[in-house]
Amino acid sequence: MMMDAPAELRLLACLILSAGFTLGLGPNKETEFTFLLPAGSTECFYQTTSGNDSMEVEYQVIAGSGLDVGFALVSPSGYRLVSDFRRSDGSHMVDPTEDGDYRLCFDNSFSKLSEKMVFFEVIISSQSGAGGGRDEWADVATTESMVEYKLEDIRASMDSVYRHLERSRQVQTVLRAFEARDRYLLEDNLWRVSFWSCLNLLVMLTVAVTQIYTLRRLFDHTKRICT
Repeated sequence: MMMDAPAELRLLACLILSAGFTLGLGPNKETEFTFLLPAGSTECFYQTTSGNDSMEVEYQVIAGSGLDVGFALVSPSGYRLVSDFRRSDGSHMVDPTEDGDYRLCFDNSFSKLSEKMVFFEVIISSQSGAGGGRDEWADVATTESMVEYKLEDIRASMDSVYRHLERSRQVQTVLRAFEARDRYLLEDNLWRVSFWSCLNLLVMLTVAVTQIYTLRRLFDHTKRICT
């Protein structure tokens, strides 16, 4: 049984990507969300930030006709920082941020028939209080006379490993969104190829049967004339 396009998009959103979640690991806070943007509409989301932080926004159109949306990022003071028109993906950085709510708007008003599945990710990197827990741990270590372990070198190595692991996880999330879009395109193209192949085969069989029937009628008519 064949599903219509909106049903396929909803099933793809449920099976392939998570609906949305927030992670607060260390100084970073990451928010991921996948949603269906109806045809001819605009939807906005709000992200609260503190002053002097760093915010990175990445979005990807996974499914839908044209694989494109408009995107706008508006600061708490009302300034339009980013304005993309009919893009399939984008990545933008705000550094430093203002204290307040940033508005992320996705526009599909130019498409009157096709809804779009959109995945976006917001990463907030806090500059203040990033080393609070590590400083407390350093104080405890100092009181226990563990300076000989080169605490600063160990802490720097741990920070480097943590940053690389976080970046790897973020890249894997974006690649998962790309994989979901490619899978949707492959499945849609497979349906089109199968449909037109069956149609061409049906036409060829019809033409062959018609030719055989016409030739037999012609031979029968020729035999009647000869007799």
